[in-house]
Amino acid sequence: MMRAAIYRSFGGPIRIETVTLPSTPLDGLIVQVMATGVCRSDWHGYKGHDGDVRNHGLPFCPGHELSGIVYKVGEQVCNFSVGDRIAVPFILSCGQCSYCHEGKPTVCSDQQQPGFTQWGSFAEYVALPRADRNVRKIPASVSFVQAAALGCRFTTAYRAVLQQGRLDQKSSNSTVAVFGCGGLGLSCIMIAAATGNAGKIIAIDVSPLALQKAKELGATHTVQAASKENSNVDVQEKVFEITKGHGADLTLDAAGFASTCENAVYCTKRGGRMVQVGLPIGEVKPVVPMGLVAGRELELVGSHGFAAVDLPDLLEMVVSGKLDPGKLVEKEVTLEEGARAIEDMDNGSPLGMTIVTKFQRGSSL
Repeated sequence: MMRAAIYRSFGGPIRIETVTLPSTPLDGLIVQVMATGVCRSDWHGYKGHDGDVRNHGLPFCPGHELSGIVYKVGEQVCNFSVGDRIAVPFILSCGQCSYCHEGKPTVCSDQQQPGFTQWGSFAEYVALPRADRNVRKIPASVSFVQAAALGCRFTTAYRAVLQQGRLDQKSSNSTVAVFGCGGLGLSCIMIAAATGNAGKIIAIDVSPLALQKAKELGATHTVQAASKENSNVDVQEKVFEITKGHGADLTLDAAGFASTCENAVYCTKRGGRMVQVGLPIGEVKPVVPMGLVAGRELELVGSHGFAAVDLPDLLEMVVSGKLDPGKLVEKEVTLEEGARAIEDMDNGSPLGMTIVTKFQRGSSL
């Protein structure tokens, strides 16, 4: 038996229950969870916004940003042993579909995701299928908290900034503009700063506190977007002022709102690239100026998740000291406190990460 955070109705209470340990997948692992992050995507699942969670059905256990220790190994697994320290991106690709064969595992047509298509990591133990393909060992110098912090926000930001945004292929004087400075946007700023290829990093958000945090983490300029208290701001005008009338080489919508998407497109320089990485939820219908896209030869690119094959490269950034995901960690909490943190996102998301590390083990085993 194990303790797990379970909700039995969308938007209802998340309670800590004693449940049966998951069975060990033939091609997978049972992992003793050592750290798991609280992400707004967990809240979307909890509220019934996510189709994968709805299709799975209730009751459900959230959580997809995790690190831990291998507890059991499936019969078909070759690369892992009991006791290994591991981390995993939230997309578990199949390796069999046409997209995986084309080298596009992030759009795998049969992907599995802990916390969305299956019970997640807000538990003492979690099952991870497809282990040899998707799970990776953690270097000794990387902590469980750092590895869990990478699990969704930093991995997603890495792909958006470097792979889809191609910042590492641009000159060291490139300008990056990040629209939305929640956990994902701040991670994009940290990745951009770590590359050394961004001469200017512009952070755009409605929150002064978010912008202050962005400046601490690598942003060179900030723009406070329009809000009820500050309604006369022209974001595009400010960005063009900072970029001397050119716009940014790379813009990223890390928020997923109509306004952030539209502003990101308008603020992209001629021949530049805009990456949509923030996932719009519900009836978000931005008005994209396709005439401008054609006339300025803009590239609009989507970005979703992260491929496990690239996780060692991201971990190496942590080992080398170029990137410290721990800078975004605000507090470490119990499983009960983590469940309440998901519920509290009804009132907005905190700036920093909340990581569940205190599982009170042994109380129910």
